[in-house]
Amino acid sequence: MTNEIGIANLPNQRHKIVNQQGAHFTIMVVGESGLGKTTFINTLFATEICAPRNYRQRWAKQLDKTTEIEVLKADLEERGFNIKLTVIDTPGFGDYVNNRDSWSPIIDFIDDQHESYMRQEQQPHRKEKQDMRIHACLYFVKPGGHALKPLDVEIMKRLGSRVNLIPVVAKADTITPEDLQNFKIKIREVINAQGIKIYTPPMDADDESASEHARQTQAIMPFSIIGSTQDVTTPDGRVVKGREYLWGVAEVENDEHCDFKKLRSLLIRTYMLDLIASTEENHYEAYRLAQMETRKFGEPKVRKIDNPKYREEEEMLRKRFTEQVKLEEARFRQWEQHLITERDRLNKDLEQAHSSIKSLENELEQMSAYHRQGSTSGRR
Repeated sequence: MTNEIGIANLPNQRHKIVNQQGAHFTIMVVGESGLGKTTFINTLFATEICAPRNYRQRWAKQLDKTTEIEVLKADLEERGFNIKLTVIDTPGFGDYVNNRDSWSPIIDFIDDQHESYMRQEQQPHRKEKQDMRIHACLYFVKPGGHALKPLDVEIMKRLGSRVNLIPVVAKADTITPEDLQNFKIKIREVINAQGIKIYTPPMDADDESASEHARQTQAIMPFSIIGSTQDVTTPDGRVVKGREYLWGVAEVENDEHCDFKKLRSLLIRTYMLDLIASTEENHYEAYRLAQMETRKFGEPKVRKIDNPKYREEEEMLRKRFTEQVKLEEARFRQWEQHLITERDRLNKDLEQAHSSIKSLENELEQMSAYHRQGSTSGRR
């Protein structure tokens, strides 16, 4: 039997350090407008972090025809533990008839955060690093339909290789439970067939209950959610967060109605530290390795214009420039022809003037000769 030396106290020390430092957690929400992303975030953290947009603002975004990036920050505290929360919203994504390359600003933002953190690590002083790397990306899928749309598949492929992607079926209270389950099965089939990487909770070989919980969590994906910050009264007299309909109340925190509680548990209670750690150890390290293999230490990132959107814009600018040059050349030729015509007219006028002058000079000379002859005859 060995004497105890205090190793068993290390978890308590770690807990104390983490509790004092708090945590930085960054969530990105991606999806079409009107799927309740703002309401979900406010419901998740029980506070108004995101301000709701009105329809006029949404219409203005649609006129802009661009996917924007909005960064929202909040400091939350619960039982003495502080968390600095950052929410990345993406208004404008998927709202147009032609959504080609609408994911580019989102992907560029994610890569830029890895790049920024990597550049800060290379500096002499690294205590005040700004970390905006995405720890969890919730992709909101519109309920109903046959399965994922091509736009969903395209961006989820790109997101899954960069962040911890968590698919979410929004507004689960708008379809029947049977249709919802069938829809979730179809989504899982597309995810597997397309090789889309989604977040997988870690398995603990030493803790069978934790591993079973991870398997159950993975089997639930995509999570179906109902978002609401409103208090409503159920037929049995309970006051809950939910939405009231003629047929009854859709409760946010009722497992029979949606997976909101399970998703909240994944993000906040059970796997937050794993989401942070996997971002550091998997996604950031993959980006860092790829960059270090293709450039020298300290060398800035070279942005290759390989985006079809940029090529299309470049081609449009080149075509517009060519058309403008042709237009200017036509105007120049027309002006040149006008000058030639005017020159010929002036030359003809000048010739006529010379002819008139010469004619007048001949007449004058004839008159002078006539007068000279008259004077000579008179003297005789």
